[in-house]
Amino acid sequence: MLHSDRLAAFVALGQRLHHLSDDELTSLASRARNQNPWFDTPNVTAAVRGIARLLSEATLRQWAARYPAEPATPRQVGVVMAGNIPLVGFHDMLCVLLSGHVLLAKLSKDDTFLMRWVADELLRLEPRFADQLQFVERLNAADAFIATGSDNTARYFEYYFGKKPHIIRRNRTSIAILTGRESNHDLGLLGADIFRYYGLGCRNVSKLYVPENYDFTPLLDSLQPWHHVLEHNRYQNNYDYNKSILLVNRVPHLDSGFLLLTEGAQLVSPISVLHYGTYASEVDLVDQLTDVAAQTQCLVSAGGQYAGSVAFGQAQEPGVMDYADGVDTMAFLAELA
Repeated sequence: MLHSDRLAAFVALGQRLHHLSDDELTSLASRARNQNPWFDTPNVTAAVRGIARLLSEATLRQWAARYPAEPATPRQVGVVMAGNIPLVGFHDMLCVLLSGHVLLAKLSKDDTFLMRWVADELLRLEPRFADQLQFVERLNAADAFIATGSDNTARYFEYYFGKKPHIIRRNRTSIAILTGRESNHDLGLLGADIFRYYGLGCRNVSKLYVPENYDFTPLLDSLQPWHHVLEHNRYQNNYDYNKSILLVNRVPHLDSGFLLLTEGAQLVSPISVLHYGTYASEVDLVDQLTDVAAQTQCLVSAGGQYAGSVAFGQAQEPGVMDYADGVDTMAFLAELA
């Protein structure tokens, strides 16, 4: 199958996803939620719409033109996929198949239904992908590896996959910079970066950097439209538990009724909790961000005004070139000998 055929198939898949009706998305989410209770209709819809946006013809053609159309030698690429948010493994599927290699996909137990569903849709549009797409339990036959997991599982991956070409991803999270000059509209947009997917993704903001003596009242007021996250029983259980821990341990915190804010050095926060740190000056902020750069997936600021950041509300809408951990997956695949 030629590169042009593979590209056309993904464009067609994008059109298929773009035209899914609300009823189809609701049905899809219902079946996905049977496997993973976090995969509710709003989040499955957001994931599907995001992939449809990635697969627009102009976007794909511009992106694909940066890389070789065909591999020097097609390889079997084993991919260990995550399952923390719906269809999070799709970008790796896209990269491996579009580059002309064979995908050996080990799915997360938390996201098998949606990944198999989207693969079936792709195969229906282009049956010849059947020779390039395999779901497997073991990756012994792979010539190269892409693995996504925690810092603990990364050590396991290094041990088993380290002797072959590999990309191994670790824990990352996202950060928001606040100056105190943001409008209520800006602060409201930040809600999507915090709450979409209930904070389970690496692109979810889990840490704020605010100026000293920052007034949190406008932020908490602007986030009120997201109070509906408490309707999810698992989110509410996390909120109740984390609130009790803060109270029992007498940890100073702010409570919006559905979100807990507490000052702390940690980047990754539990579900329903947002950590924050303060900075005294621009230089101080830059120093702190530099210290945590290796653990940062995405940086957000109002209007994307801060260097290297995206605008509030855009963290969960990555482009096709927004590679996880900042590692160019397509370049890695192109270099496989």
